Amino acid sequence: MNSLKTTSFPAQFWLLFSGMLISAIGASMIWPFLMIYISERLDSPLTINASLVSLNSLAGLISSLIAGPVLDRLGRKRVMVISLLTNALGFLLLSRAQSLAAFALLMVMQGASNPLYRVGADAMIADLVPDVKRIDAYSWMRLSNNLGVAIGPAIGGFLASVSYTIAFYCAASGLFFYGLFVALGAKETLPSLTDERTGRFAQADKALGGYKAIFKDRRFLRFTLTLVMPQISATILWVLLGVYTKTHFGISEKLYGWIPVTNASMVVFLQLAVTAITRRFPPLLALSAGSFLYGLGVGSVAIGEGFWWFWLSMVIVTLGEMVLVPTASTYVANLAPPDMRGRYMSLFGLTWIVAAGIGPLAGGFLNDTLGPLAIWLGGGVVGILAAGLFLQEEVLFHRQGDP
Repeated sequence: MNSLKTTSFPAQFWLLFSGMLISAIGASMIWPFLMIYISERLDSPLTINASLVSLNSLAGLISSLIAGPVLDRLGRKRVMVISLLTNALGFLLLSRAQSLAAFALLMVMQGASNPLYRVGADAMIADLVPDVKRIDAYSWMRLSNNLGVAIGPAIGGFLASVSYTIAFYCAASGLFFYGLFVALGAKETLPSLTDERTGRFAQADKALGGYKAIFKDRRFLRFTLTLVMPQISATILWVLLGVYTKTHFGISEKLYGWIPVTNASMVVFLQLAVTAITRRFPPLLALSAGSFLYGLGVGSVAIGEGFWWFWLSMVIVTLGEMVLVPTASTYVANLAPPDMRGRYMSLFGLTWIVAAGIGPLAGGFLNDTLGPLAIWLGGGVVGILAAGLFLQEEVLFHRQGDP
């Protein structure tokens, strides 16, 4: 475990680590139960309610495309602060929403602000940490996030059973205080490059917001397109499992809250150990294994009938998550030239947003047209197909080199 020594990270990294913990506790009081909250306030089919998540993702997709050039020109810090404070306001307003129009407007607001922080934080960590230590850095950040998630849903499930308003206020507080952490304690990390890389994309930067050169990176584009698929499986599980288990099996928010707590607890206690193992393997093989576990876990929900089975499904998905997520972040950070890091991270962030837009909507459609079991079978197939594509990419890379 020598590769995971915490003393090798700068002080600002630990500021981000601590702030992530605070905000994750607050936000995770809400997000596992958001679809339940919306479904109870809107008398609409699941497809309509799930489309709000897709609307959120569409706003995030547009925001992510803008975020990369902004971060590479104006810096990381101020954009991250704006994102965090806007999200805090969004949670306060969601506690008062009652109509489809109000929910739609607020989901757009949240969707537009979320990527600004995520892309900025990923780029800031890549700025702060040398490439050989980045997989460890991203693993530590996931540990912080999931430690918060281990605490948040247990509290949030109890609060939601009493008052969703209190839960929303707590979520807003967490994001607000993290925003203050970054505003008062973080320093700007935007690289100031003077070598030949500074001008490498100068001409390309005049078109498409600086993305033209990235669109020529075929290896990166294949990676991002494939990565969307296991994330579709993941978003189906996270968004729809709560409402599925309550509707068909009578599992309350208070009991269901322990399922996301299990996910987070596993990451807290096992992520660093899993990273120490997966770093020994080629990243595309690790991504293939993680995608397979996503598909297996999501597909297994289709044959489940009680809390403990759904808990086991989450355990399987979490194993895949611990393999896939830090590996994917590191893979992109290492591919990206320093002067294009914000843009690479921006397009990388789009994979989560696109998946969040497709997954719940597709799951709602499958539920309303073919039945609830189709949600999980479809999600499972997509994850396993991604595993095959990542494996094919690894074979292609070794046969032909880096195209």
